[in-house]
This record gives sequence, C-alpha cells and structure tokens, in this order.
Amino acid sequence: MTGEDTEGVVRRDRFSGGPARSFLSSLSADRRIFAADIAVDRAHVVMLAECGIIGSEVAGEILEALDGIEDASHGALPEGEDVHEAIETAVIERVGEEGGRMHTARSRNDEVATCIRYRLREDVLEALEATLDLREALRTVAREYVGTTMPGYTHLQPAQPITVAHWALSYEQAVSRDTERLLDAYGRVNRSPLGAAAFAGTTFDVDRERVANLLGFDSVLENSMDAASSRDFLLETTAALSALATTLSGLAEDLVVFASRGFVEVDDDYASTSSIMPQKKNPDSLELVRAVAGDAAGGVSGLATTLKGLPRAYNIDLQRATPHAWETVDAVGEATTVAAGAVATADWNEEVLAAEAGAGFSTATGVADLLAAEGLPFRTAHEMVAVAAENGADYDALDAASREVLGESLESYVEPAAVEAALDPAESVASRDSLGGPAPQAVEASLEASADGLAADRERVAERREAIEAARVALGEEVAGYV
Repeated sequence: MTGEDTEGVVRRDRFSGGPARSFLSSLSADRRIFAADIAVDRAHVVMLAECGIIGSEVAGEILEALDGIEDASHGALPEGEDVHEAIETAVIERVGEEGGRMHTARSRNDEVATCIRYRLREDVLEALEATLDLREALRTVAREYVGTTMPGYTHLQPAQPITVAHWALSYEQAVSRDTERLLDAYGRVNRSPLGAAAFAGTTFDVDRERVANLLGFDSVLENSMDAASSRDFLLETTAALSALATTLSGLAEDLVVFASRGFVEVDDDYASTSSIMPQKKNPDSLELVRAVAGDAAGGVSGLATTLKGLPRAYNIDLQRATPHAWETVDAVGEATTVAAGAVATADWNEEVLAAEAGAGFSTATGVADLLAAEGLPFRTAHEMVAVAAENGADYDALDAASREVLGESLESYVEPAAVEAALDPAESVASRDSLGGPAPQAVEASLEASADGLAADRERVAERREAIEAARVALGEEVAGYV
C-alpha cells in the first residue's frame, strides 16, 4: 500500500481532518519514546507469534519492517496523530495490510503507558547515577577537609563552629535519601501495562508476563483499567525529582553564600563574569541549579493538577501530563551533574574559614555545655554566657558574667584551661564527638558508613541496568529468529 492509502490508520475519513488535528497530534513530542515504541512493538509481535495469534511469517515481515523504520529514525515517519499510529502506518506501507496485525490484542492506551515506563526508567537511572556522582564528590570534599573548621549557621547567623567535612556530609546524607526515593520510584515505574488493551483487557489469549520479561519489566500491572490509565508513577517520580532539586537548591545556595564571603572559590568552569564589570566572578551555574527547584515544583504541580480530576479510564488529558515528567527529569538530572562538578572543583579557603569559625561567639554553646557538665543547671549557664556575649565574649567577659549572675568567679566552677579550650573553635569541634557530630573521629565514622551506603546504591543501580540490557539482548535474539 502507498502512504496515501494508509494515511491515518486509526482515524477514518470522518475523523481525519479539521482544525483540531494538529492540536491532537503528539508526534513531534513523541520523538523521545520512538525507540521505546519500536522495542514495545517488537516484544508484542514476538508474543503474538509465540501464542499463535499471528503467523510466524507475518511476524517476521513486521519485525523486519520495524528494523527498517528504526534505521530511518523518527524524522522519516509518515504523518500521524502520535508516534504509535505513525509507526503502524509505516509498517503497513512496507508490509501491506497484514502489517496491521501488529496491533492485535492491544490499544494505544496500554501501548503508550508501556512506552512511557520503558523510557522513563532509563531517565530515572541516569538521574540516579548523577546522585551517586554528587555523593562521591561530597565525600571527597569531606575526606580532604575533615579537620578544617568553618562557621556553622542558623538563620544565616554564626551559630557554632563545624568543619567543611561535616557540612559536606550533611548534603551527602540528604542526597542519599534522594537516591532512595528514586530507587523506590523506579520499582513502581518498571511494571508492564501491556496487554491491558484499551482498559478492559482482551479476548485474545495473550501472555502478558512474557511481554514484560522481553522488555525487562519486573512485573505486570494486573488490573487492566489501572494499567492503561494510571500515571501515579509519573507523579511519584516527578515528586522524587522535586525533592532532589530542593536538596540541590540548598547546596547551591550555601556555595553561593560561601563564595560571597570568601570561604570558597567556584571553579571558572562553573562561573562567569559580568558583561560590564570585569572584576566580577559570578557562580552562575549554581544560581541556575538553585532555580531548577522551582521548575521541578512546577512540574509536580502541573502534573498533579492534570491528574487530579480524571475519571477512569483513559483520557487524552494524559497526553499533556507526560511532558511535565520529561522536563523535570531532564532539568534535575542536568542540575545534579552540574552541582557535582561544582563541588568537586571548588577551592576551599582554609585560612579564611579558620579565622571566621569563632565569629559571633560561636563557641558560646560549648562553654555553656562545659558549665552544665560541671554541675550548673544548663539554663543558668545559658543565661550567664548570654551576659558574657554582650561584653566581649572572652574569658574575662565570662568571669565578669559569672560574678554578676552567679555571685562567684568562673574559676569556682571550672578550670580556666578548660574554658579556654571551649572557647577555641577547633577544640570546640573536637569535643562534639556524638554520633554524626563534627568531631574528626565522628566524621571518620560517618565517612565509612557513607562509603558503604554509596557502594550498595551503586550496586543496586548497576543491577537494574544489567537487567535492562539482558532483556534487550534477549529480545534481539528472539527477533532474529523471525527476521
């Protein structure tokens, strides 16, 4: 048949024209799932042949046509309402009307749901790998700066001294949870809807588990109505990516602020200069990383708004839902990679950090803790140190505050040498050796634990990649038996 003869294999003449046709079409946007659709078509045709629903010779002709269509690429497809119709039309152009047997026992509803999941799992794996690289970059910084003191902040005010390592591991731990969320989402993405047909199943004796296996899915979504129409996996994935973007935004904000204070210098590859002020070095890439959090939150909002009012089963509103996920996974994945590069190449100014570590009497809490450890009620110690903070924040100020608040010299409660040690930022940090604290020994333990967690997550991601690749090879071998 000619392309003219087969144009619009789905829409009959009554539905083939009109001003809404271009509005309905998703063919251009479907470029992203072109390869997925070819794979899904192949698995479905192999299953149909194995189940005796279509003949082996016809299956071979269809599979051979799909090879040619794949080689020609998306740009060579005939006009169609979507990539699924366009590929089917192209198969019929090459094979004749027997090519239409490829669509037996399925609908575009379960087909598109399968294609989206097939492609999205690849995108999720790429995002996962980006989180692993970021975690490794943060761990590298932590290992290098275990003993480097720096000011820690609450409300952007100097609060307590910490170390660069402690700061870096705070984000490594946060990103590790983002990894967990994406791994959880992957498990629910990687389930096959194919065989659900429009939403009410099929009269043909299909083998849904076989198709799932050929495509590397972990399982089948059983209920056909749920399988064809649900997009909760998109919402879950987009929400997980939004959470990751929020983590990245905080990381980027910290680095932007630290750079403005001379604590760290962002590498030239992740910065730019002003078009008019030649002395400027701006952390532009990090500012864009920060902004991606808003884009991702918008993706969640747009997707949830599209989905929240839909009745069962399939509605073409879903055509507008998917781009929110694509845009979010692309933006957040790229932002994660950029953040990892910026962290890995940043240069920390240890002298400036050490000089600022005690700013704003940041060791005050350590002095109050010392007094409490010597038997003074903590709230009383807190009051006394607060008075000292207003009058110099050194030993003499503390002694004067002790006489004012407690009626006795500071030495009556604690050895002067112990107070001087508590006032020193490095000593203050070293004393905070509770689990997860900033003391070097506590950080070393955290580094060891994070190494184990990172290695385990790398293995999980690798296992999923290997399973997909094994299925791809197995499908190729099955197709070769027909072509």
